[in-house]
Amino acid sequence: MPWKPTKYAGWGRAITAKGEITRPTDRTRAENLSLDAPAMGMRRSYGDAALNDGGRMIDMTKLDRIISFDETTGILDVEAGARIGDIATLLAPRGWMPAVMPGTGFATIGGCIAQDVHGKNHHHAGSFGQHLLEITLAQHGKTCLALPETDLFRATCGGLGQTGVIISAKLQLIRTLGDIVTVTERRAENWAEHLSMLDQSTASYTVGWIDATATGTGLGRGIVEEGESAKGLANPRETPMKVPMDAPRWALAAPIVRAFNTLYFYRVPARGRTLVKPLTDFFFPLDKIHDWNRLYGKRGFHQFQCVVPLDQAETLRGMLLDIATSGLASPLAVLKRMGTGRAGYLSFPMEGYTLAIDFPNRAAARELIRSLEMRAVDAGGRLYFAKDALAEAAKIRVMYAELGAWQAEVEKADPDAVYETDLVRRLGLRSA
Repeated sequence: MPWKPTKYAGWGRAITAKGEITRPTDRTRAENLSLDAPAMGMRRSYGDAALNDGGRMIDMTKLDRIISFDETTGILDVEAGARIGDIATLLAPRGWMPAVMPGTGFATIGGCIAQDVHGKNHHHAGSFGQHLLEITLAQHGKTCLALPETDLFRATCGGLGQTGVIISAKLQLIRTLGDIVTVTERRAENWAEHLSMLDQSTASYTVGWIDATATGTGLGRGIVEEGESAKGLANPRETPMKVPMDAPRWALAAPIVRAFNTLYFYRVPARGRTLVKPLTDFFFPLDKIHDWNRLYGKRGFHQFQCVVPLDQAETLRGMLLDIATSGLASPLAVLKRMGTGRAGYLSFPMEGYTLAIDFPNRAAARELIRSLEMRAVDAGGRLYFAKDALAEAAKIRVMYAELGAWQAEVEKADPDAVYETDLVRRLGLRSA
């Protein structure tokens, strides 16, 4: 399998890398390649988590086969390059689905493990890694199993691929009534009401879209969606649209974003409404627009995502006020309440509120994000590695108290730093 010189980027497109990439089609080849390079999947992390500038990367997307599936127990053995949306689409009609799904169906199983992703049900189901039964890793040409409750497992879940190349995994799926979701949408008129609705929700899946341009009495307004799996029929998903070119800079100018957000907010009646959606439309709404990252133009974008403890809600409100008055926000902003569940030393989740928002890649936006990061540190919160491209090492060390335990296990697994990537170097994660 040849190594091909390639220029590539994360989903945010603001940071690029050049290096050699190879794409193995069988497990044995991938295991042998683990001697030389770290692995990547669909590169849906926004920043530089899946980049290795000047080095090599193993593209695992051809290793996407289901090894076995037990329809009685819901145990799925699957290769690391399989996409989680494909698994959900295939198995939900048969009564099973992944317990935790991120915001895009294009994320690979290996990527979901490496970031220990969370979903709209984190307050009930915890993180992705908490539903894994085993992980098969290739470390420098040899394979091993990472089993729950071991240090290697905790260093691998959320561990950014630093313990080896993830080859496959066994997942415990959960029962689902079918491949549709009944979704109740309600308007939250302000910040206090938005948090109250998230706090009081008992639905299996809960997420809030937040209007990050609203100020004054409308600060924090948005739409809270609650979902439950269901049996029945929904209109088939439309053929995905595709963004054919990079949008001009004015496409996300502040007046346009404010107008769009206002229309989007008022599309839900004051009394609320209940809809029936295909499963993929609810869990992966942006997948309906292929290459939607091009809407931010050729310079790309950054996403800021933090989580702060429940008692720091007022700090998060202050951060939102800074965003709303900056004129830099995009329409894509999400607010969720998280539970305590996390599987790894560097897993992002903690009990609290998480805010995620996109910004076009501009100097003013980068400056704003850095100030938001500092406020997250001061609030005792965390930043999400899957979204980060700008953080500094000192901030991360304060946020992740178990960094030392992770470093110790990574040193055993990869003493020569073969699997180090741009994000890991930028943040000095493997440095003493």
